[in-house]
Amino acid sequence: MSPRAVLIGLPGTGKSTTGRRLAKILAVPFADTDDLVEKAQGRDVRRIFAESGEDAFRAVEAETIQAALLEFDGILALGGGALMTASVRDAICASAVPVVLLQACTDTLASRVGDAHTRPLLREAPQRRLAELAEQRGPTYRAAATIIVETDNRTPGQVAATVAARLHERARSER
Repeated sequence: MSPRAVLIGLPGTGKSTTGRRLAKILAVPFADTDDLVEKAQGRDVRRIFAESGEDAFRAVEAETIQAALLEFDGILALGGGALMTASVRDAICASAVPVVLLQACTDTLASRVGDAHTRPLLREAPQRRLAELAEQRGPTYRAAATIIVETDNRTPGQVAATVAARLHERARSER
């Protein structure tokens, strides 16, 4: 058992919202790794960062993702920084799971995350920080992606439908 697809991208690209809609289209479960980490730790991501630090969060996140790659059979949305952990990249690359990169321009991302008070890495100057993250993470995201979908000026439903169609095309071509 493994996920039908893994969604990656910067905060604000719509991984969770699109993932839920995509899961409905495909009639499979949905999971967000931040939610899985929070459930396992009994505290939210913001508290984990504040009390234990980013390194501790990333270690738990990596374990959670590695388990989900083996045990979860739906749509899995990764936190924006998850793919920057080598063990996560290795696990995803070793799997045959389609990796869907959702991307948008920083203006769109900033408007979607708002004041970013619930996102520890974006608390100060969200737009500037998103631009930095795009530059840092973009090459890693693109290297891991098997499907890339732009989310600018598109509803989550439109994005989910596009992803579903691309997954279907991919599956057909692999037969």
